[in-house]
Amino acid sequence: MDNHDAFALLRGLFDVAVAAASPGQCLAPHLERLEPARGRTIVVGAGKAAAAMARTVEEVLGGPPKSMLEGLFVTREKHGLPLSWIECVEARHPVPDERGLAAAGRIVQLLRNLSPDDRVIALISGGGSALLSAPAPGLSLLDKQSVNRALLASGAPIGAMNVVRKHLSAIKGGQLAIAARPARLVGYLISDVPGDDPGVIASGPTVADASTYADALAVLARYRIDPPPAVLNHLREGAAGRIAETPKPGDPRLDHVLTTMVVTPAKALDAAATAASAAGFRPILLGDALEGLSRDLAARHAGLIRDLARRGERIAVISGGETTVEVTGNGSGGRDVEYLLALAIGLDGLADVWSLAADTDGVDGAAEIAGARISPDTLTRAKARGIDAAARLADNDCHGFFQALGDSIVTGPTRTNVNDFRVSLIAPR
Repeated sequence: MDNHDAFALLRGLFDVAVAAASPGQCLAPHLERLEPARGRTIVVGAGKAAAAMARTVEEVLGGPPKSMLEGLFVTREKHGLPLSWIECVEARHPVPDERGLAAAGRIVQLLRNLSPDDRVIALISGGGSALLSAPAPGLSLLDKQSVNRALLASGAPIGAMNVVRKHLSAIKGGQLAIAARPARLVGYLISDVPGDDPGVIASGPTVADASTYADALAVLARYRIDPPPAVLNHLREGAAGRIAETPKPGDPRLDHVLTTMVVTPAKALDAAATAASAAGFRPILLGDALEGLSRDLAARHAGLIRDLARRGERIAVISGGETTVEVTGNGSGGRDVEYLLALAIGLDGLADVWSLAADTDGVDGAAEIAGARISPDTLTRAKARGIDAAARLADNDCHGFFQALGDSIVTGPTRTNVNDFRVSLIAPR
């Protein structure tokens, strides 16, 4: 197998994984089973998959007059779609902005004064935490932006980050669902988090929250984050019981909520494994919930791939999850490309191994690049161009490294999000 054939197969497996998580394919069957609402249907949502989810809602439920079907969702810039009944707002990600703030306020207004005959359809997917920004009373958007930037650079896993986000918000951690009462709320979720916990996806605006203000303070302490004074005071007041907690499991105020997980990362990985098998490779799935620092995971995978390469078999090593990056350099970052550059260094030109790592939403970090690919000659090609791979990794400049080699993966918005996709092909001659 040469680079051309290997790269084509790697990209094909990634595309299969993304297609398996398409909202049009996964959400429609659930909507078709919905009983007609006696009153109005209000559609709200947030996340990188929100536009494709909303389009599916219109396609399946588009029969009612506009007065009976309306709504608003917020998605990442360039991830929107033209719709007939449901309004699309685009906002900044991963750091919230004024557009997300305004959209959150408008969504809450849409949910006011509903009746028990009305129905709310909530479309929730990854990215919603930043996109749907409603600071808790006493906090500002600047406060949330400051904490968000610090969390993103800290290396904290998504679950820990969202514990903090919930307790700085007026709508996350189940609070949006409470605003919809007494209307029935049906939540459709696309998971982008390890473990598929509904309370972590987009910080769980429609589900109960088991975490506390004290937990949020512990996250900030563990990752040495010094928040703005207003944030620290808010969390301390909450931990002391002077601010109401988010609704906990069993809270009767959430009795009107039905939550459905539409698609998970496991489905995307399974689809890729089936395609790899059809291409003549034995798939080995390492799991859909791998976490930790990108470079640490890459070092472990490099050792595993070396061991597997000795078997003389055609193998596809596939994994998902959400790794993190501890930002210490000045580069353009990206957790998937950091994993991949660390993997290339760990493999050190190992023959007959090609790999791809990319985010299924088409955005690795803040760059408009999904990820990248490596081949046995990646380090050799870099050296010939005067590029020091180890130095680029130390500077967190992994996007820059792969762009210089022409090995970036650019997909544009996929309008779904089941998180990281990693595959290594072992193809002995």
